[in-house]
Amino acid sequence: MDRPVLRNPSSLLRGDNRRMTVKLAVVAALMFGFGYALVPIYKAICNALGVNVLSVSERGGPVARRLPANTQVDRSRTVTIEFDANARGPWDFKPALRSLQVHPGEVATVMYEFRNKQNRTMAAQAIASFAPMNSAAHFNKLECFCFNEYTLAPGESRQWPVVFYVDSKLPKDVTTITLSYTFFEVGGKVPPAPTAAARALDGGRS
Repeated sequence: MDRPVLRNPSSLLRGDNRRMTVKLAVVAALMFGFGYALVPIYKAICNALGVNVLSVSERGGPVARRLPANTQVDRSRTVTIEFDANARGPWDFKPALRSLQVHPGEVATVMYEFRNKQNRTMAAQAIASFAPMNSAAHFNKLECFCFNEYTLAPGESRQWPVVFYVDSKLPKDVTTITLSYTFFEVGGKVPPAPTAAARALDGGRS
């Protein structure tokens, strides 16, 4: 009668280690791939919800500063554009106009005003959103401060234009579009505000 072959415990341990290493490598690869997939997933969600929508002009390149080709102004329709600003921090942020009436296809400009009320430098950027959500696909920004991130000195004020037009394919039942910007500070770009302890220490060294 044949006796069962007993495997060396060290061999079993090495086999388990190899299997565990392979599993960990697969998990790491999946996590790495998921990280790359987050950007297109985020853009798809934003496009579906109309939040922080990146139009063709917002993707940069020569299109960003061109007027729409063969634009036909539809003077039979008037669309009211309402401008909104949300300040998520210690600064002033507002549009120069609260509303503006435009014809589809007509290029218009509105100014936004910003002032950093802090006693420190800050880096900030704006995110745009639209209401109703289906209007986002028909609101084309030719120039917008939301394309870039800005660094502002303590007390610095800025004025930025938004140059836009509404596509003539905007649904007929949409007569009012609300363009809303939220300005937020970008973390990690500038030194944090000095604490009371740091100020006392600096005062002791001077």
